[in-house]
Amino acid sequence: MNIHRADFPHLKWSLLVLLSVLCAGGSLIILSHLFVTHAQTKRAHAQHQLNDSRKQLATALQDQENINIYSAEYGELVKRNIIGDDQRLDWIEGLEKIHQQHLVVDFKYALAPQHPYISPTPLDNGNFTLNMSDMTLQLDLLHEGQLISFFNALHRDIKGLFILDHCTLERSADSSSSTQLKADCGGGWLTLKNSSIK
Repeated sequence: MNIHRADFPHLKWSLLVLLSVLCAGGSLIILSHLFVTHAQTKRAHAQHQLNDSRKQLATALQDQENINIYSAEYGELVKRNIIGDDQRLDWIEGLEKIHQQHLVVDFKYALAPQHPYISPTPLDNGNFTLNMSDMTLQLDLLHEGQLISFFNALHRDIKGLFILDHCTLERSADSSSSTQLKADCGGGWLTLKNSSIK
C-alpha cells in the first residue's frame, strides 16, 4: 500500500490520535515504573523498620527474662551493699564491732579512697563499673588461728565484699608482750555501680 501526499490531509487526524495514544501510553509506562520503584523503596524501608522493631522486641524480651532470672540475685547484692555506693561508715562500724569481740589481741586499719578496680584478667562488667576501696590491716595475734577467725568474722558480720590480697606474718619482736605474731594484710572492698543510673 502506497501513501501519497494527497492522502495526508485525510490521515492527519488519525496520525494525531496515534501520536497522542503513543505519548499517553509512554507516559503511563514511565509513571507506572516510577510508582513501582517508589513502592519498592517504601516496602524496603518498611521491612527495615520491621526488622529493627523485631530486634528491639527480642532484646526487650531477653532483658525481661534476665530480670526475672537475676532479680533475686541482684536484690541480694544490693542488700549486702555490694551494688551501690561504697559503705565506708558501715565498714568502720563493723570493724569496731569485730574489735569488741577480741578475736585478736589488737588491730589497726586504714581505708584508702575508692578507685576503679583493674582486674588482672579481663572482666565483662556489663552496665557496671567495678570500684575498690583499698584497706590495710596490722594485726597483733596470739596464734595463726586468730587471723582466720578475724577474716571469717569480717566476711560474716560486715555487709560488703572484701577481697584479701595478701598477708605477711612475723614473730613479734617484743618478748614481754602477750602478742606472739604480727600480721600485715592488704585487700579492699569491692563495689559495683550501675553505669546507666546517674
